[in-house]
Amino acid sequence: MARTAGRHRCIDCGSTTARWAGRCPTCGEWNTLVEEAALGPLARAVDELDLGGMPVPLASVDLTDAAAVPTGIVEFDRVMCGGIVPGSVTLLGGEPGIGKSTLLLQVLAARAGAGHRVLLVSAEESAHQVRLRAERLGPVPPGLLILSATDVGAVIDAVVQAAPDLVVVDSIQAVAVGPATPGERRAAGVPGSVAQVRECADQLVGMAKSHQVATVLVGHVTKDGSLAGPRALEHMVDTVLSFEGDRHHALRLLLAVKHRFGPTGELGLFEMGDHGLNRVDDPGRLLLGDRLVGVAGGVVLPALQGRRTLLVELQALVAPMAQAQPKRSVVGLDGGRLVMTLAVLGRHAGLPVTGVDVFASVAGGIRVAEPAADLAVALAVASAATGVPLPADLAAVGEVGLAGEVRQVTHLPRRLEEAERLGFGRVVVPASSPAGPPGVELLRVDSVADAVRRLGCTAHGA
Repeated sequence: MARTAGRHRCIDCGSTTARWAGRCPTCGEWNTLVEEAALGPLARAVDELDLGGMPVPLASVDLTDAAAVPTGIVEFDRVMCGGIVPGSVTLLGGEPGIGKSTLLLQVLAARAGAGHRVLLVSAEESAHQVRLRAERLGPVPPGLLILSATDVGAVIDAVVQAAPDLVVVDSIQAVAVGPATPGERRAAGVPGSVAQVRECADQLVGMAKSHQVATVLVGHVTKDGSLAGPRALEHMVDTVLSFEGDRHHALRLLLAVKHRFGPTGELGLFEMGDHGLNRVDDPGRLLLGDRLVGVAGGVVLPALQGRRTLLVELQALVAPMAQAQPKRSVVGLDGGRLVMTLAVLGRHAGLPVTGVDVFASVAGGIRVAEPAADLAVALAVASAATGVPLPADLAAVGEVGLAGEVRQVTHLPRRLEEAERLGFGRVVVPASSPAGPPGVELLRVDSVADAVRRLGCTAHGA
């Protein structure tokens, strides 16, 4: 029996169709159309936005209302280009236990400590649980309010009555639209369902815009790291932040995936400690502090994370095969590019890496997915395969092609300046690279075979 009732929305691209189909006609994804209830008038505690105004000259638009207000958390403000804009809506996503609630609680405490009135809507934890966490972070300012509620209507009522400057809803998947009144239809489903997440976000966005209340929504993520819920959720908000890191390491990275009030290239660095998240001024202390020199299989890469350059150590280990098929294991790297690099090493550099197990990782919990890491990975594997340690003051950066050539990478001067600042006197770079800082010697190579030969990591260790 065909499914025809109601309107259907694609949870991937947000487009709507009158009838259900197995494949979305807009984005082409399969099994992404979900029926939406035809929502009637909803009882909302927000004022209706006036969308019928007349056009005005763009030059006459007053920018004072869009000025960012600093939160007091330096790294957070760096990513947000100065702070949070009143009336804006920000979506913060990250893996469970990474520190999203801790970060936002520190933001709220800093704003409240500066004399602002802020509200934390805790839909997943009780007020006692939040208070215990707040005690570990420091003194609790009197201007920090908390509401433990899951009904989005109660949340909006509390915002209207308390009139805070900043609201944090933790999380958007835990709040839901309350029961409908007789004759009214509302979003169906349990909290976290597509219809509920979309409707709750729509109401909270309307509340933020109409009352000029800066709002931050915490979002869950799926197994692949993307934000859970309908794809349209990311289009509804002004800013999308990603909080990343390894729970077994102290370093945390805050990235802006989308930001309507400024560029998205800034990166915030935090260190998780006993008393919350602390600012990291020099990430080299965390990433290279325990590095062993004189050991084969390690090389330093100046990697770009946003607009900041982080020097990370790439490590490789080559071991005899333990099974019938060679194993390729990566941590913090792109596994596909590792397989490609191994094929290039075997074909163009003559290294015997096809019949061995190869392990590669980025020390410190950082994930590096850019092609600029190819050359450093190749040198680390070559060093591990031949047992020849690379110089302690050596770094490497470059993209490797299938023909074995080493290609240019973006923002190389910025990478070289950071390498020079941390005391790395030699950097292996593509042959077409521009001149570097005065204190850095550039080892220009045109191919992987050339790089391996110049560093003595050939098949015979010569």
